[in-house]
Formats: sequence, structure tokens, C-alpha cells
Amino acid sequence: MIDIKKINSLDKSEFLSIFGNVFEKSKWISEKVFDLKPFKDSNSFISEIIGIYENSDNKTVLEILNLHPELAVEKKLTADSEVEQSKANLKECTPEEFNEFKKLNIEYKKKFNFPFIIAVKGKNKNEILNYFRERIKNPLDEEFLEAKIQVKKIATFRLEEIVK
Repeated sequence: MIDIKKINSLDKSEFLSIFGNVFEKSKWISEKVFDLKPFKDSNSFISEIIGIYENSDNKTVLEILNLHPELAVEKKLTADSEVEQSKANLKECTPEEFNEFKKLNIEYKKKFNFPFIIAVKGKNKNEILNYFRERIKNPLDEEFLEAKIQVKKIATFRLEEIVK
């Protein structure tokens, strides 16, 4: 974990290597927040990086949503997603569970035009599967908002792992 003094002293390359994937494959958010240095404290830093995401237009948010992996079935994951999905036991699905995740991922993406996103921290594969089964029933506007909230949760969890 690093403190605000260290964050403020990082050069751009170091900063991006640490914070570039807080929002899945959306390094541009960290690039924008880097230009706002120095930060008064950790809370102001976190507020700024989350604020850039929250103030993005819906088209940009949709692009960010589409950079997220499909749960349980995606083969090429970022290091962060790999750890998060492993801790939720998504890599240990039975054949039946795997097939259900696969089917739900296809149906969800077809219905909403972005992958199912949930902050998996603290959840197990059965809970995630239950959320998946329920949320696929949502209307588009409700699910877009929920996916946006989940991305913010994922980023917040990732920041809490890095920043003290």
C-alpha cells in the first residue's frame, strides 16, 4: 500500500503502472488524474479518479463496460481480474456451472450490448450466478446503471488495495 506522499512523487510511468487498470483496461482515466497532481490526501485522490469515471458520458461508460471480461469463461484476463475471479472460485466451476455462465454471458451480451459486470469481491460463484440470473431480467436502463455502479465498486476495491 502506498500513501499520498508516494503517489504525488510517482512519475507518469510508475503512476500508470500502479493505477492504469483501476478501471479495467481504461488507462486514460489514470492519465487524466495524473495531470491533477499533487493531491491533498488519499481521499481527494480517490475522489478525483472516481469522479473522472462518474462524469463520463454514457457512450464512454459503455466503452468501459465493454472492456470488462465475461465472468468464468474469459480466457485472457488482466492480472486484477484474474485474482478477483479466482478468489470468487469462478475458475473452479463444475461443467454445469460453466455451461450456465457461458449461456448467460451470451444472452446478457445480446440483450444489453455489454458484458455482465459485478464486483465479485466477497462473493462466491453461487452468489454471482444468482445475481446473474436475476439481473438478466432487468430492463436496459436499469441494468446499464447497475453495471456502471458495479464498475465503480470494482475500482474502489482496487484502490483500497493500493492506497492507504
